[in-house]
Amino acid sequence: MSTVSPTPQPAMRLRELVFGAACAAAVRAAAKLGVADALGERPATAQELATAVRAEPRPLERLLRTLTCYGIFEETADGTYAHTEMSRLLREDTPNSLRYISLWCTEPWTWDAWPRLDEAVRSGGSVFGDLYGKGFFDYLHEDAPDSAEVFDRAMTTSSKQSAEDLAALLDLSGASSVADIGGGQGHVLASLLEKYPAMQGTLLDLPTVVANPDPRLREGGALAPRVRIVPGDCRDDIPVQADVYIVKNILEWDDDSTRRTLRNVVDAARPGARVVIIENLVDDSPSMKFTTAMDLLLLLNVGGAKHTKESLVGRMSAAGLKVGDITPVNPYLHAFECTVPA
Repeated sequence: MSTVSPTPQPAMRLRELVFGAACAAAVRAAAKLGVADALGERPATAQELATAVRAEPRPLERLLRTLTCYGIFEETADGTYAHTEMSRLLREDTPNSLRYISLWCTEPWTWDAWPRLDEAVRSGGSVFGDLYGKGFFDYLHEDAPDSAEVFDRAMTTSSKQSAEDLAALLDLSGASSVADIGGGQGHVLASLLEKYPAMQGTLLDLPTVVANPDPRLREGGALAPRVRIVPGDCRDDIPVQADVYIVKNILEWDDDSTRRTLRNVVDAARPGARVVIIENLVDDSPSMKFTTAMDLLLLLNVGGAKHTKESLVGRMSAAGLKVGDITPVNPYLHAFECTVPA
């Protein structure tokens, strides 16, 4: 019966790490095949699962054996396979599913980019232009529509999950208006407006993004009467006044974009306005293995970077914000409470 490997000796651990691509590829294959969706509450044989996902039984059994080594699925004493907490997260219908995040982090372009990490470290910039002759997002939307769809689904899933955590954390009592800057489809905004029934909200993001907002914010949606949707680029201008500004996961592309966005928030806001900045950190976080990996991926694809607590506080202070409390939202995010000084 396969079980999760105990902590190995250094040489064995290094051998496992250099084969990390095999683990990532195995997770991707399981997600693409829909193995977790095919496996119900009753353990199943590799043959039964192979029939369900239209695969060959023997190779599927080999895939499952690999995954059980990492705690993704479990092989039982009678040779059948059962769910674990991690394998359930690959199901599309499970709460807090990570299926699309798993696919996004292993998209075809990532396998081209990772071997050139040494070049990115030497140059300090993205390798994407050399690989594909154009910028990352241009490539996604012009040449890789399937990957762009996976990206959109992954970001939507992640945003919905963190929106609930953030709404539970933030106390906006006393505020009458909130603006979600670069807020994507507005999941955070919708969650906050549901929590505060008297509050007015504004969603600002690129025209192509806000063209497809959270259904609750659309015309005819439950929250639509209290929402203003503003197409725009927060790096250029933020024509929005509010009591509270939410800035989540948009300060990681490059330093110039970060400076411009923060400065535009300060210029737009009234003195005393509250600014809540939510970001992943590459230090002082229980999710550092994941976050530091995403940091390297940002370097490869757009030349961006995740922040340390110190680097983010420095940029906020330089923009003119007064930084207050820093609070964990969940294992992946921290909220930085700031105010616009008089």
